[in-house]
Amino acid sequence: MAGSQLTVRYFAAARAAAGTGEETVEATGSVDELVDVLVAVHGERLAHVLKVASFLVDGTAWHDHQAPLPAGVTVDVLPPFAGG
Repeated sequence: MAGSQLTVRYFAAARAAAGTGEETVEATGSVDELVDVLVAVHGERLAHVLKVASFLVDGTAWHDHQAPLPAGVTVDVLPPFAGG
């Protein structure tokens, strides 16, 4: 879909690695493709976080990283959280 965009929100270590809390990017086909785009923009530090992150698409856990992303969605990047 030419010209469509999606919002990516970063939390915790993902926010630190990306250097931003939120950005808008051109829509991609899948989470895997989105990861490739984000790594190209932000580099290897974010790549390490994305390898272990969970993804929510409009608030729903998105386990199939090959599944097409709907246009206009918000993707939350959630790294594992340390706890005690």
